[in-house]
Amino acid sequence: MEYEKAWLKYHRLSNYKDCTFFCCIYVRESDLVIETAIKELQLAVKEILGIDCDRIHNPNGREEYNMNSGIYFVADQSIQKEGYHIYAKEQVIVIQAGDSKGFLYGVFELIRYLQRNQSVRNIDYKMEPDIPYRMLNHWDNLDGSIERGYAGNSFFFQDNEIMVNERTRMYARLLASVGINATVINNVNVKDCATDLISDMYFDKLRAMASIFKEYGIQLFLSLNFAAPMELGGLHSADPLNEEVRTWWKEKMVEVYQNIPNLGGFLIKADSEGRPGPFTYGRTHADGANMLAEAVAPFEGLIIWRCFVYNCQQDWRDKVTDRARAGYDNFKPLDGKFLDNVILQIKNGPMDFQVREPITPLFGALHHTNQMLEVQIAQEYTGQQKHICYLIPMFEQILQFHTYLQDQKDTIREIISGQALNQKNCGIAAVANTGNDSNWTGHDLAAANLYGFGRLAYQKDCTAEDIAREWVEVTFGSNKEMITTITDILMRSWPIYEQYTAPLGIGWMVNPNHHYGPNVDGYEYDRWGTYHRADHLGIGVDRSERGTGYAITYQEPLASTYNSVETCPDELLLFFHHVSYTHILKSGKSVIQHIYDTHFDGVENVENMMKALDKIKEYLPLAVYNRMVPRLEEQLRLAKEWRDQINTYFYRKSGIIDTKNRTIY
Repeated sequence: MEYEKAWLKYHRLSNYKDCTFFCCIYVRESDLVIETAIKELQLAVKEILGIDCDRIHNPNGREEYNMNSGIYFVADQSIQKEGYHIYAKEQVIVIQAGDSKGFLYGVFELIRYLQRNQSVRNIDYKMEPDIPYRMLNHWDNLDGSIERGYAGNSFFFQDNEIMVNERTRMYARLLASVGINATVINNVNVKDCATDLISDMYFDKLRAMASIFKEYGIQLFLSLNFAAPMELGGLHSADPLNEEVRTWWKEKMVEVYQNIPNLGGFLIKADSEGRPGPFTYGRTHADGANMLAEAVAPFEGLIIWRCFVYNCQQDWRDKVTDRARAGYDNFKPLDGKFLDNVILQIKNGPMDFQVREPITPLFGALHHTNQMLEVQIAQEYTGQQKHICYLIPMFEQILQFHTYLQDQKDTIREIISGQALNQKNCGIAAVANTGNDSNWTGHDLAAANLYGFGRLAYQKDCTAEDIAREWVEVTFGSNKEMITTITDILMRSWPIYEQYTAPLGIGWMVNPNHHYGPNVDGYEYDRWGTYHRADHLGIGVDRSERGTGYAITYQEPLASTYNSVETCPDELLLFFHHVSYTHILKSGKSVIQHIYDTHFDGVENVENMMKALDKIKEYLPLAVYNRMVPRLEEQLRLAKEWRDQINTYFYRKSGIIDTKNRTIY
């Protein structure tokens, strides 16, 4: 299937003032990744400026700065790994880096200056990334389907075969251009023939894919089936303390790494939603993870162990059973028991990528364990890439969140960068939103989430608005009205989506299983009653110390803040407390009036987005505009459906009229 180049489709500049800087590239030493950086820079300069940028060997390093104009690659070991420093000096641009990836990322930064028609004459910019692993998690299946995929089928797999082609390289280019340095290509739910990915059936293609990724500084990871010793090895057990099982894994990893030497490691989902794991044998998650960690340790491999663990068959009716507690209850007691090449991958919230939920208390509870934040740019609960929902402002808030782990260096970003607890195996992962649609992400504006995730993870001083504006410019060009309009649409889209869907942090209210569209009582695992606990008097789940006790699993002062109705933030009120419909929020409105108002406002705001986009359609490629319009129409249709179903439900439940006398059936 044909594909577009997304933000790497370079537009010609006819009047760029600093062309003299781009006549040639001086390189003293090189390797595979540096050669990639040179080729990327040459390609961009040719397509944007129409200049053939020659590569020249520079044995003297800095000594020729004042003699020849051009771009100089200069090694500087004082610069942190994967970082760079770009500065201009007379007719020279210097890119300094401490390693090969730093040169590659520095080149893409320079290309962004060109794409945005910015002068490089006074450039002086230094960036050193703080998060070690910046990763995508793909939920692609070998048959070509994608679990929670909203942009077509897989471009990695088709009919149980691995595809390695030019789109593979284009994918690597896109990731490297925004600083993503690792990717998991297959679904965490490893089923059927996907277990065979660690067999000789697929080694050749995986080695070829890993080689392409290596050129762009990207490590390949695979999702692993914990029951592989039984399903692939013919053993009768997968017990992590069984010596036969442990030996099988060690021998298997020797075979895997001999065939795929660039493999970064494995992602494992165990003991959740029907997946096999150590619980079957009365063992702990530490037992399971450490067994695999020992097997990959000789090859410097990592085991990334997901903390999304809960019993989906449990009865939710009593006051203490709470899915939100599951991650904390399972992993807090194991703090300090994992080997150093194990990373716990923890979802941003305790539930499942809802439009609004609190930060999980595991961040702040673990003091001796490597941690990785998991977010989702596949919009499973946020419009499934039919609705505009720019998620980077949410992620920005998450990264800035104070856990009160200690007096200083306690934010999520400081934890997952390793700064808080002096760790090196940490990171951030996003469930990917790509597919084989020609534009990669289905909705053209959904590409801002892919681009934005990488930029936010790599570039610690960028804001969500900076990133949105930058993405618009490098993707669509330099028209100011167009840039301002799309940036505004993106920045308002997450709050707007929240307005017309689930209010005040209650979550869910979507159709079970496929998770699209309103269903007030829709929660596939709550077969015993309504998840949101609404009755004729009030709504919300009591997670205070009087209820499930979840609120007091946080560090102070968060525990006290969430535990009290008076101090709990309005946007999370119904997540933590059951309150009456007449409860007055800090905004001065009652809960029921807030529900009515926000759902009407959400529809109106979608209509305004449509009008704003229509005004700038002449500045967008026709194909892009034509793809956006039906998706916006669908967003408006569903916003109205959400409004009508939610408002009607709570009007009939509460019997309280809308003070503004709008029509509610």
